[in-house]
Amino acid sequence: MVHEAAIRTELEGLRARLPEATGALAATADGLLLAADAPGVQAEGFAALTAAALGVALRLTDGAGQHSLRELLVRSETGFVALHAAGREAVIAVIAGPRANVGRLHLEARRSSARLADLLDGVPTVPEGGGAP
Repeated sequence: MVHEAAIRTELEGLRARLPEATGALAATADGLLLAADAPGVQAEGFAALTAAALGVALRLTDGAGQHSLRELLVRSETGFVALHAAGREAVIAVIAGPRANVGRLHLEARRSSARLADLLDGVPTVPEGGGAP
């Protein structure tokens, strides 16, 4: 298993590249917290909620005849929560304020999720849209 420090470093890098992000965490698909850089968020509980949201999103995509869920965006009055699949068994959650550029949020989260997938799965990937991960 990858050390928590390597995952946390990736999350910190994501937040540095995306100043509108107020938090980021990585969790397993079943809700186990891998690492967090999310001040003010109860990380273990949020990881469990992330897994629940991921499960519902997977059922939605399957029910619509779409497969291989890649990302989920939730927009609220005060910001966004974006979930991005990170390999077969993990997810990155990014919390951002209402002025976040959603395109940039997705771009940076895709890059970080590809890096996390490489760390966890040991198989190099290229994020959707190409470019260096």
